[in-house]
Amino acid sequence: MMSEEAAIALPETGKNNEISSNGSVSVTGVESVDKNHKAKEREKPALLVGPALNGDSKVNTGAEVGISEVEYIESENLNDVEDVDTSLKTLLTGLDSKDWVLVCEALNDVRRLSLFHKEAMVDMLGNVISLIVKSLKNPRSAVCKTAIMASADIFKAYCDSIVDSMDPLLVQLLLKSSQDKRFVCEAAEKALVAMTTWVSPSLLLPKLQPNLKHRNPRIRAKASSCFSRSVPRLGVEGIKAYGIENLIQIAASQLSDQLPESREAARTLLLELQNIYEKAPNVTLTAVSEDPETISWEHFCQSKLSPLSAQAVLRVTNLTREGIVLGS
Repeated sequence: MMSEEAAIALPETGKNNEISSNGSVSVTGVESVDKNHKAKEREKPALLVGPALNGDSKVNTGAEVGISEVEYIESENLNDVEDVDTSLKTLLTGLDSKDWVLVCEALNDVRRLSLFHKEAMVDMLGNVISLIVKSLKNPRSAVCKTAIMASADIFKAYCDSIVDSMDPLLVQLLLKSSQDKRFVCEAAEKALVAMTTWVSPSLLLPKLQPNLKHRNPRIRAKASSCFSRSVPRLGVEGIKAYGIENLIQIAASQLSDQLPESREAARTLLLELQNIYEKAPNVTLTAVSEDPETISWEHFCQSKLSPLSAQAVLRVTNLTREGIVLGS
């Protein structure tokens, strides 16, 4: 079975690229099969064009090439690059190549360098991310998914270091998680989870916030889900610094979004904020003359939101609370 997280297994460069009796692989042949089997491609990510998961040079031969899928390698199963200096020197050229096979090889090297030699790639990280974004826009699904997996490994390796370069990367991942083939969407969703796991929420939330108003509703929906996942990681002090009233206003605006995913993310976030507010009343930046413990959640929402927004927020939080009481 093909692993859903991973790197594409590719042929070694410099070898004969024609299918022959000795089992070598033809990229041209695969391209031809690819064009003649568009219906199959909708069900399969791509055709096998290289060695197996363990890095063995053996490949499928003859008709097997036409029916096999690309094999993806999970991050923990990736091997180190053979030569760090050589990989670094050829990395940007490979990522910018017009040969999709070379691009995928370079993307896999990005993953390996991120895992084993992240310090060595720091100085060129901005350029690498720009070229990963280019690959994310590639119409070939194998290239796109490999770029998505490279993005996930970069989030894990570099964490907050990529924040200044992540805006175009973020938009593409939000888009790919909702508007592509299923296996690409699933990989993009995993990359977004990696992002919300490894990038500090105080830095990530300002990057996500503009996308909550994106003209594309699917991007808004995925951004809402990421935003909702990130807020609890702030903790009480982080929420206080960000402003719980600001977070409530953001969530309230998503309750009326056209897509259910946005609305559900908003409801989840509001329930989380209500829970934090009631357990830690000092989370608000309340004036000294007021006793925060005397301000109910209902009164707080009414004081910070428009009447219609406050009504919508309280409907969500009160109905949920009533449901919990009735079910207990």
